[in-house]
Amino acid sequence: MKPAESVPPEIVQQVAEYFGVLSEPMRLKLLNSLRDGEKCVQDLVEATATSQANVSKHLKVMLQAGILSRRSVGTSAYYSVEDDLIFELCNLVCDRLATRIEQQARHFRAFTLASRQ
Repeated sequence: MKPAESVPPEIVQQVAEYFGVLSEPMRLKLLNSLRDGEKCVQDLVEATATSQANVSKHLKVMLQAGILSRRSVGTSAYYSVEDDLIFELCNLVCDRLATRIEQQARHFRAFTLASRQ
């Protein structure tokens, strides 16, 4: 990535907004539900155990951000992930968090062992 001073402010704003879309836990739950393919809104409501209004609100945000695509069949709306790169991004973050948690666990174990001696 280029140094921050050479990146136009509108680009920085767009990147921040994209990450902002991913900062909502319900949106991550929805993305995880869509990992194995397209689903209708009702399937997503059941998978996330929340209201249809809540699911629809979050789907709309991700649709507007270009993360999801939507198709209609009769009165049903089906959503799918537009760009699978989103899963690579999520995997990178999860791997980093797992590494940190593992390091913390080692520190806790070392502390516990030291206090027992």
